[in-house]
Amino acid sequence: MAQRLAIVHHPDRRTDVMMPYAPAILVRGGQLVFLSGVTAAPVYHSHPHREEEFDLPGSMREQAVLVMENLRKTLEAAGCTLFDLVSATRYLTDATEQDDLNRVWAEYLGGHLPTTTTVEVSRLATHPRCKLEISGVAVRGERRRGASRASKSEIVPGEAVRRASRASKSEIERGERRRARSRGRKR
Repeated sequence: MAQRLAIVHHPDRRTDVMMPYAPAILVRGGQLVFLSGVTAAPVYHSHPHREEEFDLPGSMREQAVLVMENLRKTLEAAGCTLFDLVSATRYLTDATEQDDLNRVWAEYLGGHLPTTTTVEVSRLATHPRCKLEISGVAVRGERRRGASRASKSEIVPGEAVRRASRASKSEIERGERRRARSRGRKR
């Protein structure tokens, strides 16, 4: 089976800005989702950056909550939850604030423990006031019968999924027809 990639965007994404990265990439065939780093800043912001788009709170706790919400939203756009996260890299500008991050992390993840690497960096590229960035990998598995799972149209509402693959258009169309028939049989 050929590997196919789908760029994942939030349902409320800004379309007036060009992003130099994808919020997440869904690997079809392997069901891996690779997440770009998220900060407390809006996921969709102008490039080059505009200062007025970066109204960031000052505390690690407040920023960690916004980061976890951005992470949650990106995972949901890919048909996942925080509990599908299997690995995360957490970049902090001040390692002494890691306890504040860990408290927020635990509030969102409870007993779920993805692999993590935490690194102290001198500055994050998004904005000088960003204190935290988290990137990750999730595995989108089979859901229990009746549980929701994002369809292709839910992955990127209002626009076609942009594919970064070698699969021909006809292969993609055949796969979409098979999935549509399969969904029809399950109902």
